[in-house]
Amino acid sequence: MRLRLGFVRTSRWVLPALFAVVLFMVVPFVVVRGALAQNTNGIFITPAADAPFTGSIEVERSEVRPDGSVVQLKTVRDVARDSRGRIYNVFRALVPANSGDVIPVERIHFYDPETRGYTYLYPQQHAYVTGIVNHPPAAEPADLVASSTGRGAPLNQFTKEEDLGMRQMAGVSAHGVREVQTIPAADGSAGKDVVLTDEYWYSEDLHMNVKVSHNDPRTGSVTMALTKATRAYPDPSLFQIPDGYHPMSPRQEGQSASR
Repeated sequence: MRLRLGFVRTSRWVLPALFAVVLFMVVPFVVVRGALAQNTNGIFITPAADAPFTGSIEVERSEVRPDGSVVQLKTVRDVARDSRGRIYNVFRALVPANSGDVIPVERIHFYDPETRGYTYLYPQQHAYVTGIVNHPPAAEPADLVASSTGRGAPLNQFTKEEDLGMRQMAGVSAHGVREVQTIPAADGSAGKDVVLTDEYWYSEDLHMNVKVSHNDPRTGSVTMALTKATRAYPDPSLFQIPDGYHPMSPRQEGQSASR
């Protein structure tokens, strides 16, 4: 069974479904025809020009199972963006948090905002899928809560917003905002108030969130953080289909989507 980094809740994490793509979460994501450039849940790598960087996104997730037990999971995602705004993502499977094994790569995605072309690489099959997005992604993430342009009134009457100030993260200055949303007991499944907590840390230099977290006691928590970031230009070969790869057949595409 494959695990996904989707989120069920009534907050800013409930975003328009931008895809069938590059995401995840950062994480197991399904590729389908007509896929878009990138999912919005979690850390969205914006196709912003003149802000190149390379780094990794570390993901820690806890999942509350129906029997009340909690499973701890982790994964890591290599990311990059060049001066043209092309974005690069390497997606790996979620594995137990105590695992010391190398996390296998499930797929690689890159996107060119100039041509609106996307590519998915499947290293295990040495196959690829390419296409053109109908609706280019925004140059800023959908959850702009912590940016200078996104600050404003709380999400709703049950939400309190706290300014966390500035902090150095991943080698850049980031502004943080915490949102605490209380769902009254009458609406909660446990017969008591349910408190949801979200944090967003936005970097004006990188034009993206560098850390986001979500906690829902009913379902679990997830934290995604950009780490090992450098402002170096990524290798141009990252945005090319490697030699020896072949177009993915409809049958292979269906098998990948069913995982």
